[in-house]
Amino acid sequence: MIVILCVAVVLVPFFIPATGFYDAFNTATERLPFVMAFFKFAILATFGEMLALRIRKGLYYEKGFGVLPRMMVWGFLGICIAMAMIIFKTGTPRFMEILAGCEKGSLAAIFAESSFSWGKLGVAFCVSVLMNTIFAPVMMTFHKCTDIHILKNGGTVRGLLKPMKMAECLKAINWEVQWGLVFKKTIPLFWFPAHTITFILPANLQVLFAALLGVALGLILALAGNKK
Repeated sequence: MIVILCVAVVLVPFFIPATGFYDAFNTATERLPFVMAFFKFAILATFGEMLALRIRKGLYYEKGFGVLPRMMVWGFLGICIAMAMIIFKTGTPRFMEILAGCEKGSLAAIFAESSFSWGKLGVAFCVSVLMNTIFAPVMMTFHKCTDIHILKNGGTVRGLLKPMKMAECLKAINWEVQWGLVFKKTIPLFWFPAHTITFILPANLQVLFAALLGVALGLILALAGNKK
């Protein structure tokens, strides 16, 4: 109940126009997109992992969990995700134009329209599929390696900064879960449609929706990593 109350206190000001929180959030995201991406994922995705721990073990924190190191990792991944979104939103329409022999900029113009259309939905879906097929598996695997590294070093910031033994971390991953659940199921069944919705939303709503997906991402990966 305390956590629910805290979440409500944080969210309510965004729905009260007089507070100016919503406008300030959008302005900051527009002017400092990568800084905001860092904090957005550092806070929300880590919160998602804490929720997963609560579901599994009945508590939000345990020794060695490493909240601060996880926030640092998620912040870095948030910047990478923001970069990937820009790259794939820009590159995918152009790739489709070349593939289909369309006039340069034609699909990009459809994708940039503010109103909904089936053409925009189709381009958004292609952007989501390419981003989640090419970028997501690498990002998710790296995230799992950092999880293992954090746990091995006691959940401390100093431990996080130690050189990460990638070969050992990759061997320690439960690939039956990573491949069988995270890659084969969550990517096509959840992330393809979820990011399709993200890319058809207006720019200001994309930020909020991506923030919610940050929580979902942390929650899904944390639960998947501990699935027996």
